[in-house]
Amino acid sequence: MRSLLSRRAALALPLWRNSLAAAPVPRWRAAEIRRFAAPEARQAVAAGQGHLYAIDNHAIAKYEKTGGKRLALYECEQGKPFIHLNSGIVRDNLLHCAHSNYPAVPMLSSIETWDTGALRHVGSHSCGIEAGSATWVEFHQGFRYVTFAHYANRAAEPNRDPRWTALLQFDHEWRRLQGWAYPAELVSKLGQYSISGGVFHPSGVMLCTGHDNPEIYVLGFPAGGSTLVLHDTIAAPIQGQGIALDPTDPAIVYAIDRAAREIIVLRLAEA
Repeated sequence: MRSLLSRRAALALPLWRNSLAAAPVPRWRAAEIRRFAAPEARQAVAAGQGHLYAIDNHAIAKYEKTGGKRLALYECEQGKPFIHLNSGIVRDNLLHCAHSNYPAVPMLSSIETWDTGALRHVGSHSCGIEAGSATWVEFHQGFRYVTFAHYANRAAEPNRDPRWTALLQFDHEWRRLQGWAYPAELVSKLGQYSISGGVFHPSGVMLCTGHDNPEIYVLGFPAGGSTLVLHDTIAAPIQGQGIALDPTDPAIVYAIDRAAREIIVLRLAEA
């Protein structure tokens, strides 16, 4: 029995690793299509079929994707119960948001869930003290991915800085499976902050953002080892923070200008 299990494990491992291999890396440029006011657009934007969701520290607003009309609002007092909401994704009529106690230490994180209809809070998964401060969450190919950030500012934990920021992979029951560091050439761009947003593109790469840089980083999994690969950097008229892909057109990227409190619509085109 033991040899049979070992043989099965040996066969399964290469399949697991190969499932992370990215397709040929596309090269893009980003062009702004339009933007519209969204007072809650301070941390991120998430995208559903017909609506966008502007995310603030402890507020979320639902907007028409085309007209920009606000349709619903969720908000709470700071810390009752939410402190610092971050990037979000929409899956099966649910909005999932990364959440942390930033800038407090020790860092605490959770993944919070809202029904996209009336923006009613419907679920919470506590990460507790994990690998840092949760900034973005994604569901991809049956796995769940969360980036846990570290900082070099007032939120820094002892003997930690942005180099400790990690992307972790979990199964559907939130059991930790694997983890990767972000590459040094990307971390060097982050200053005192960290990775704020990320999404998986259908091409197989990840599109990630920092805290305020006007750039989108194209990342992939390594063939071996534990460090993500930086394939490209796309200049974009954004201010970092959480981004989203349109679920019907992956050439459309939504981002925010937190200073202007606006949602920005971008189109990716081949460079």
